[in-house]
Amino acid sequence: MTTARKSGSAVGKSGLDRAQVPSAFDQDAKSYDRLVGANPGYHDHLAKSAERLRLPGLGAGLRLLDIGCGTGASTAALLKAAPHAEIIAADASAEMLEVARSKQWPSNVTFVHSRVEDLADNGVDGPFDGILAAYLIRNVGDPDKEIGSLLSLLKPGSSIAFHEYSVKESLRAKLVWTLVCWAIIIPLGYAATRDFTLYKHLWRSVTSFDGVNEYSRRMQRAGFTSLTNETMTGWQNGIVHTFLGARPVLENDGADADV
Repeated sequence: MTTARKSGSAVGKSGLDRAQVPSAFDQDAKSYDRLVGANPGYHDHLAKSAERLRLPGLGAGLRLLDIGCGTGASTAALLKAAPHAEIIAADASAEMLEVARSKQWPSNVTFVHSRVEDLADNGVDGPFDGILAAYLIRNVGDPDKEIGSLLSLLKPGSSIAFHEYSVKESLRAKLVWTLVCWAIIIPLGYAATRDFTLYKHLWRSVTSFDGVNEYSRRMQRAGFTSLTNETMTGWQNGIVHTFLGARPVLENDGADADV
């Protein structure tokens, strides 16, 4: 059920308190697809991040996690890259998931209502052959802890793609992001929902979030290897990025135990 909140709720310098984020998405779930659909490249860029996982064999025999799936845009991107994989898609917002579930999906896609912090409690366990996490870590309370928890869900040698805004280390990217937010995203969001909260949170949380190098260091501290990052085309160039990393393979991974 939607959680009510006052229009124009206070948004701090780094966005909403992380406990408030799911209810903010609940409130705007029904208009969300229409708004992101007006963003040139939104769906193509999610597809690009999924492609960058380089999943073999169209996903045959693979088990994948889409965490922070929202209304299913990232799920569709992962399904396009790996149509034969088993895909588990999870999100903390019940209303966003309701929109996602209302769409047509093949039987290999399953949706679960869960925060990233509570995946195990909601029956989502590894190991996974790949993970797509779109616009997620910026919205959790303890980024380092949750990046580490996602590492633990991967099979050794398997990869994760974090699809995320990152502008802090580029003056140009920050200026373009702020201009787009205040000229387009926030006014359109208000026109659709009569509320500024989620879209001001989007602006604030992105401008205060990690720069590209800072986020790569977070992934390295968590234990990811094979770190790379690639940006997108269009106005999102230098603003939206795919951060790729892999769980390292240890010498004894997969070795037979002594008997």
